[in-house]
Amino acid sequence: MSRRKRPLVPGAQEGLDALKARVAHVADPNQAKYEVASELHVPLQRGYNGQLTSHDAGRIGGRLGGSMVKEMVRMAAQAMNPKS
Repeated sequence: MSRRKRPLVPGAQEGLDALKARVAHVADPNQAKYEVASELHVPLQRGYNGQLTSHDAGRIGGRLGGSMVKEMVRMAAQAMNPKS
């Protein structure tokens, strides 16, 4: 089973990158995974990471993706609430 590496909605990549940077508290979305890895004390480096276990890689992606989903749910709930 292959994984889709592009957003389902055309043109959504820029917004997803901005969300990723926001939840990781960095300016550059490409730095997000390195910031999360340093918080989790996972030795992620630029380039080849063959020494990285799948468990550690999953911790990085899970933290980042989970935070993005939580933020999207929060934003949707806020949009659905009527303004008082």
